[in-house]
Amino acid sequence: MTDPRLADLAARSPGLRLLTEPADLVHYGRDWTRRWTPAPIAIALPSSVAEVQDVVRWANDHRIALVPSGGRTGLSGGAVAAHGELVLSLERMHRVLGFSPAGRLLAVQAGITLQAAQEAARAHGLIYPVDFAARGSCTIGGNVATNAGGIRVIRYGNTRDWIAGLTVVTGEGELIELNRGLVKNSSGYDLRQLMIGSEGTLGVVVGALLELTDPPPPAQVMLLALPDIDAVLAVFALFRRRLSLQAFEFFTDVALAHVLAHGAQRALAGEYPCYVVTEFDAADEAAQQAALAAFEEGAAQGWIIDGVIAQSQAQAEALWRLREGITESLAPHKPYKNDVAVRIDAVPAFLGEIQALLAREYPQFEVVWFGHIGDGNLHINILKPAAMDDAAFIAECERVTVLLAAVLEKHGGSISAEHGIGLVKRPYLESTRSAAEIALMCGIKRVFDPQRLLNPGKLFPVD
Repeated sequence: MTDPRLADLAARSPGLRLLTEPADLVHYGRDWTRRWTPAPIAIALPSSVAEVQDVVRWANDHRIALVPSGGRTGLSGGAVAAHGELVLSLERMHRVLGFSPAGRLLAVQAGITLQAAQEAARAHGLIYPVDFAARGSCTIGGNVATNAGGIRVIRYGNTRDWIAGLTVVTGEGELIELNRGLVKNSSGYDLRQLMIGSEGTLGVVVGALLELTDPPPPAQVMLLALPDIDAVLAVFALFRRRLSLQAFEFFTDVALAHVLAHGAQRALAGEYPCYVVTEFDAADEAAQQAALAAFEEGAAQGWIIDGVIAQSQAQAEALWRLREGITESLAPHKPYKNDVAVRIDAVPAFLGEIQALLAREYPQFEVVWFGHIGDGNLHINILKPAAMDDAAFIAECERVTVLLAAVLEKHGGSISAEHGIGLVKRPYLESTRSAAEIALMCGIKRVFDPQRLLNPGKLFPVD
């Protein structure tokens, strides 16, 4: 280890694992974005809270920036280390620490994957209900950092709704316990909620108390074919009124074509403009009949053209793959992603305006829509033509994102629904947050991270 600063870190924390091989620097120095060249000084993989504190205190002494790292499945550049930072990966801190039957609380380290946390909950006859396609690789710490949502927000809400407590190492290396699992705690500011969604800029989340709940009743999955986006919104209103929805996800024919080309199986014979995968409670015959009645009413109104209901768990999984496989199927096309949100009541007007904007500004690009229509979260993916230069493609997309941000501001929306601001969306933060809000956020960061070493440049510029 030739760098004396790294030698000092190794001496301070003898059990700390440090990686400096070029392949490791690339692997740990980036997330699912590929727009920055990874260039971290090293990768630290602590196995204890004490080692995390050692790293943070060392970083303060040497004034070396830190990039906290979970599963690196983000799409906003929030886990990118491109300027000589030390990546602080929590992947070795992946244990379940305890379970409280009375409180229905699962204590976990931050590096545990979402899927492992879900499995631990099921072992106690309960569920941790936050869920999305990257469950096998994303981590609880990363979910907390971005307040991750996913496919069941309509039923269960976002990550912040299920965090009863957090253990955090501050920017100066102090260990703080936030809320400690209390149901009622009116003793000042709730710093736990402040940490959720802070993208690693205020502290390093090293542990979490997850609230668990009862498993939902038996459910059924239905795939619907619809004529247009207006019909998607009409069917959502109908199904929400008639059924107890667990999920309601939409995607376009363009998205479906990519998933089918990627290996998924077609479920409906025809080709249609829009599709919905919905999951709803179906515990008894009455609930199942209500679903059929809702389908028939939607068909009679001309909102539903065709549909299929899963007859087995395997078929349900196949239908869900049509939605959950979209991101993976688009990856080879190097998509430029917009992850936006508006209030549900603003969705119709916003969609009408934004569809016209994208059709006008992107005539040469393939645009793929999908998203969580039930919570106002839409994913817009612009696919890069194979012959087009990467830099030219990004520049053109960023030009249009400025216009998109203005439309979002007009409709009171957000430039980031569930992946954070990171590096990618930082130029557009002012479309979502006022100057006064941003100034307050900067001030909060200075309190928690006086030397501004935690994930600098993410969320807002280094000051």
